[in-house]
Amino acid sequence: MMDRAALRLILLSVFLISASSQPVKKKQDVDIYSFYINSTVTSRYATTVITSRVANTLNESQEIQFEVKIPKTAFISKFRMTIEGKTYDGVVKEKQEAQQQYSEAVSRGQSAGLIKSVGRTLEDFKTSVTVAAFSKVTFELTYEELLKRRLGKYELLINAQPMQPVADFKMDVHIQEKPGISFLEVKGDLSTGDLANAIKTTRADKDAWVTFYPTRDQQTKCKSCGENGLNGDLLITYDVERRNPKGEVMVSNGYFVHYFAPSDVPRIPKNVVFIIDRSSSMHGRKIDQTRLALLRILSDLDEDDHFGLITFDHSVDTWKRELLKATKQNLENAKSFVKEIRDRGATDINAAVLAGVDMINRHPREGTASILILLTDGDPTSGEINIERIMANVKKAIGLKFPLYCLGFGHDVNFDFLTKMSLENGGVARRIYEDSDADLQLQGFYDEVAVPLLTDIQLQYTGGTNLTKTSFNLYFNGSEIVVSGQITDNSVESFSTEVIAVSKGNNVTYQDTVMIKDPSDVPPENEDFMQRLWAYLTVKQLLERQVLLKGQEKEDEEKEALKLSLKYQFVTPLTSMVVTKPQKDEVEVADKPKEGGEDPRPPGITKYHLSPGLPGPPGQPSLSGARRGLGGPPAAHPGRRRFGGMLKSSFHQMPMIPWESEESVLPTMYYSVPTVRSNRFLLSAAGQSKPLCFDVPLPHKLKLLQDSASEFSMNGESMTRQNGFIKIVFHYKTNHRLTINTRSIRYHDGQNDVEFLWGQEPTQHSTEGVSLILRSNEMDVTMGHIRVVILLHKKSGDVFLWPAVRQQPKDVSLMGILGKAEASYEEIQGSQTPTLKIMDQEVKASWEDVTDYTLPSTPVIRCLLVPFQAVMQGDISDFTVTQL
Repeated sequence: MMDRAALRLILLSVFLISASSQPVKKKQDVDIYSFYINSTVTSRYATTVITSRVANTLNESQEIQFEVKIPKTAFISKFRMTIEGKTYDGVVKEKQEAQQQYSEAVSRGQSAGLIKSVGRTLEDFKTSVTVAAFSKVTFELTYEELLKRRLGKYELLINAQPMQPVADFKMDVHIQEKPGISFLEVKGDLSTGDLANAIKTTRADKDAWVTFYPTRDQQTKCKSCGENGLNGDLLITYDVERRNPKGEVMVSNGYFVHYFAPSDVPRIPKNVVFIIDRSSSMHGRKIDQTRLALLRILSDLDEDDHFGLITFDHSVDTWKRELLKATKQNLENAKSFVKEIRDRGATDINAAVLAGVDMINRHPREGTASILILLTDGDPTSGEINIERIMANVKKAIGLKFPLYCLGFGHDVNFDFLTKMSLENGGVARRIYEDSDADLQLQGFYDEVAVPLLTDIQLQYTGGTNLTKTSFNLYFNGSEIVVSGQITDNSVESFSTEVIAVSKGNNVTYQDTVMIKDPSDVPPENEDFMQRLWAYLTVKQLLERQVLLKGQEKEDEEKEALKLSLKYQFVTPLTSMVVTKPQKDEVEVADKPKEGGEDPRPPGITKYHLSPGLPGPPGQPSLSGARRGLGGPPAAHPGRRRFGGMLKSSFHQMPMIPWESEESVLPTMYYSVPTVRSNRFLLSAAGQSKPLCFDVPLPHKLKLLQDSASEFSMNGESMTRQNGFIKIVFHYKTNHRLTINTRSIRYHDGQNDVEFLWGQEPTQHSTEGVSLILRSNEMDVTMGHIRVVILLHKKSGDVFLWPAVRQQPKDVSLMGILGKAEASYEEIQGSQTPTLKIMDQEVKASWEDVTDYTLPSTPVIRCLLVPFQAVMQGDISDFTVTQL
């Protein structure tokens, strides 16, 4: 039966791990009878396997969903499904090759996204499969990650959310560390309430075991648990003994890893300059939290530190022209200055950073470490605004003398720009999430760089080759330097390491020789972990360097990263995992969510500003009009983005124009109606003759518009091979629900039901901030400050609905396909085919004819067809719902 079914493809690309198997239908129809999470950490390298066994208890086939959350730093290395004794394994392929298979399937009309970001540390992966009556399916997912030391500890994060209590739920964690484990702590939502009694910790000298075996009853009793069972994280933190200041070296099967984290050296006094964005976009909680964080950070400065404060909008102001010593009086004066920081004006990042560099350069101090910390929430909009020139100016001014750390506040910031600028100058970029704890995030980052211990660190390995990064500007207390590589001669009995660094102006050297262990001394199950650790770290660093490289060097390193990803079956930004499944003509695609757009825009580009619009699927447009998938950068925050321009407290007409698309058919001996593959949405360019359009493959249930603040949402459902939507549902406050289908309109206000029929006499109904006006083939809906017109269309025998957003508050960030208020795109001149820059990503486009269904007259217009992700910065799964 299933053996004769056509294969269904799934494309996976990198994410993080948590675990959940979520039934699509009623929970009592699906029994998750077993859920295991097994994580093994060997010398900081964690391999986690999630196995979910699910039974379909119905007497008919149904779709079973598997959903897990995994760490953003992890690489998925295995995915497997077993159904009726048959196993379907995933195979990692080059993204382009896998994409071709996906594109071919998309042209048959099926697609669904799998991956989306979930909060700050997790990404959500989900897939589903049809399971026969009274049959079972086993899902197994494996991911790998190297745990990073921060503030003196490693963290292993595991999320569990099975969506129902599970009779046989087990989580087993085994940590093996050669130097010994100095401390271990178990925290997180899953350690609260009755669940704390389900956790057992066992420690030996070099091993630790954590088991978590909650009963069905316990699974409903924790801080974030309920009738749907477990819902939360288990966070295991630990550190290792550090008796040898030369570091820990492990050798296995021709590979080595060196962990270097000395703590027996004096702290280095630092010169730190804080460069703070005070532009108008920092208004409100952002600027309040920035002030609060700065006040705490100033209190943590040591007296032998020197510091400076720079604030900027369209102009740059310094608290004092020179660096001042962190005396009690100077700190009090600085705090008074911080308390008066107010938001205003535009954003001149170039002048502000150069002022910070100048402040440090004018006051050199021997035996100290200098640090620049930039905090901003937006793009440069004043002074020098060309990103490439800003980066060149900053790089030339710093000259690799000290690092620049960039903190991007919120999701509107150009994080790619900050990432590249910080990496070019020996620092890192960190996103600060807009939340109640943003001040603690800022302080937490500062704590990581607050105590420099060594500068100019160089690591050398006699007899080592294919080394990961061996040169580091700074080493901070509580962190760790990790180097891995291959040993050129496996016959040698010993292996030598040397670390050369500077401590308070004095050169220091750490030399060590370790005996190479016989491979037989390594447990069989861990024989290849060192090789996989080396591959993981190498790929991570090669991908990180891509933003800095150009030309042949960039191409060579990308090829090397791809080669290793394929060899070790890592799902990375360069690869996808293809899984055959016993379902017909369907494709799911998932690309690793990315922290920003692509490379900054090159010079010589024409820029247009766009009014709001709507996206379509991951589709690489072609001249033939076939819909193809293109993996673009998903949103760091699902379903939300800002396209540029200042948000204002006013309402505006919304020329957000969805479109439907049709596939042309080859001439035949008889008349054929074109097959509808997707709905098409338009993003018009204000004052320009070149609108954009995007496709969303059919069928789908879409989150069309959502405003959490006013408790408003609008979702729509479409059908295969039919234009538009068959049903659109509005929710407002807690008790208002409006359901519109192609036959009738039903409104419920919490107590009463009102029903309209399409074609009846014009009718109006108003209550509690809701206004409904029915005119012929239009339903005009106003809920609070949002107004939407639903149009009823009839075409080629089909009857369907189409939404047109006419008004929404412009000062509110709305979510959903129709929630975008402003946008811009850039057209690159001189290309043979239309080439655009959208959100700093270069995109190929093609001219297409589309029908505008937001207007009763349904005019046909030419538009530039571009991929969904290029504009929405998210996969289609970010904008889908399971229930209307």
